[in-house]
Amino acid sequence: MKISRNWLQTFFEHPLPDAVTLADALTFHAFEIDGIEMREAKPSSNESDAILDVKVTANRGHDCLSHRGIAKELSAILDLPLVPYPYGIKELALEPKTDALKVVVEDSRLCPRFTAAVIKGVNVGPSPEWLRTALESIGQKSINNIVDATNYAMFNIGQPLHAFDALKLAQGGDNKRLVVRLAKEDEPLTTLDNKMYALNKNCLVIADGVTGEALSIAGIKGGISSAVGNSTKNIILEAANWDGVTIRRTSQTLKLRTDASDRFQQVISPELTAYGLRAATDLIVKLAGGEVVGYVDEYPNPQEKRTVSVSLAKINTVLGTRLEEKDVADVLKRLDLQFKCSEMSSHCIFDVDVPFERLDITIPEDLIEEIGRITGYDKVPVVELPPFPRKPEVNPNFYAAEKVREDLISRGYSEVFMSVFADRGERAVLNKVGGLHVASYATQAGEHPFLRSTLIDGLAEALKKNIPNKDLLGLEEIKLFEIGTVWREGREEILIGTISEKEKAAEKPLEEYPKGGASCIQYDDPPLSATMRYQSFSKYPYIVRDIAIWVPNGTRPAEVLEIIKQNATDLLLRYELFDTFQKGGKTSLAFRLVFQSFSKTLTDEDVNQVMSKIYAVLTAQGFEIR
Repeated sequence: MKISRNWLQTFFEHPLPDAVTLADALTFHAFEIDGIEMREAKPSSNESDAILDVKVTANRGHDCLSHRGIAKELSAILDLPLVPYPYGIKELALEPKTDALKVVVEDSRLCPRFTAAVIKGVNVGPSPEWLRTALESIGQKSINNIVDATNYAMFNIGQPLHAFDALKLAQGGDNKRLVVRLAKEDEPLTTLDNKMYALNKNCLVIADGVTGEALSIAGIKGGISSAVGNSTKNIILEAANWDGVTIRRTSQTLKLRTDASDRFQQVISPELTAYGLRAATDLIVKLAGGEVVGYVDEYPNPQEKRTVSVSLAKINTVLGTRLEEKDVADVLKRLDLQFKCSEMSSHCIFDVDVPFERLDITIPEDLIEEIGRITGYDKVPVVELPPFPRKPEVNPNFYAAEKVREDLISRGYSEVFMSVFADRGERAVLNKVGGLHVASYATQAGEHPFLRSTLIDGLAEALKKNIPNKDLLGLEEIKLFEIGTVWREGREEILIGTISEKEKAAEKPLEEYPKGGASCIQYDDPPLSATMRYQSFSKYPYIVRDIAIWVPNGTRPAEVLEIIKQNATDLLLRYELFDTFQKGGKTSLAFRLVFQSFSKTLTDEDVNQVMSKIYAVLTAQGFEIR
């Protein structure tokens, strides 16, 4: 996310430090900074700027994807006061209410809050220089004063908005009507950039309540049919709160990602909606004139207020610090966390009223994290952990599986790990994002819509794929096993599956395997296998070359092999003596050499160069190449 230092300055009463200092403060206490871009002053301005590329962590996407969010972080880290009024709004009330617009939200779970303002008599035109400069500093193109005002509010405080040309909506009696609903299958909508999308029944739209026409893809992008243009005089300004999962799913389905969708899919507070609407409304009236007819606010289930409590003793225990109550109180004040302290002592308990935007603070450990990072992790002392007083407990299934693994590997089996998804089974996979049954479309996409009920299918597939590599691996027989979970008869079960070239695939429960019945409460007799474990092999093809050599009788094959190995480079993967006979006082030794690269497909020329070197060295030793 691009953050302008000059823009940040508007939130502070005192001058901010330079961009490097800001970046260091954020990196150490909050978010990583990918880079700083210095901007020279424009001819129309005397102010240069610095743009910080901030990587906001996933747990703070709901409140920090804005200049206001980053400003609040810097205020706490640097202990610098912010300007008065939360989010720059002096008056939050959405008053007066109006009947000029009727809004119906069909499912409040998908749209927890929908607010709108009806503004008439605006004059659409270019934005002032300060607004264009602010938006352009973070890579946004100026459109007009109405659209720019909505974008500014989004990047300023984090609430996306959208403006409709009210006169392009159908009249339903004395008012305009909007409906928030799920789209119809293949319902068309052309967005502001003139791209047409075929929606599906999982996409949310804002539709004209009179004609039924979809006007925008909710929380993502507006439609061209109701777009604000130069002739627009009356607008409906929408600021809503959307279900993050639905927005993410729609964005992925349509391959349409916007600044608005990035914020909504992180799940932002419905309380922010009113702040965003008032901020954008006030700015539009200031820039484009007009009169606010009134507001609409559909908010059936307001966000509940939360109080999280944590004791000073627990804070110090978790962090390993010796903070006093005044230290914790200072951090909470800097974070703008209102609190009460039950007892000013080492046993005091801080009862913290969580601000609406801090959706990440739900348990005492969340507060402790905030205290730790603002205090500074460099202030946390190094403490030697005491020895664990008990022997570690052992999971019986894990212990038994290790015993089985040890036994099978010692008998020449190799372990494989196959996918738990299959094209048939008893338990279908559910799409956790949308709650949709996958079986209806996964097969068409070539996917596996079921959880496996057997290990045998996977083992058979693995055997088929590994047999061609038998020579490469130096194995006389491919023998495979898997210890894995299957789902059948309404429950999960751990099975041992085996297969080889000479034996059919078989499986049995872990507890029924001869070596798997062992159990242990503690690691008094841990499984310990001395057998060779897995070693990776190259995905590139190998080349085999044979070489036969006449050597004097009595010459040991190992001596010849050592010469070959020393001159074959690291491309020599494997070697073996496969033939020998004596004739005329000499011994013939025939070796098979396997060459393979881990980085590329070998050519004959690559191997020829190695073999030529081997021939030359062997000849120099007095050996004769057959």
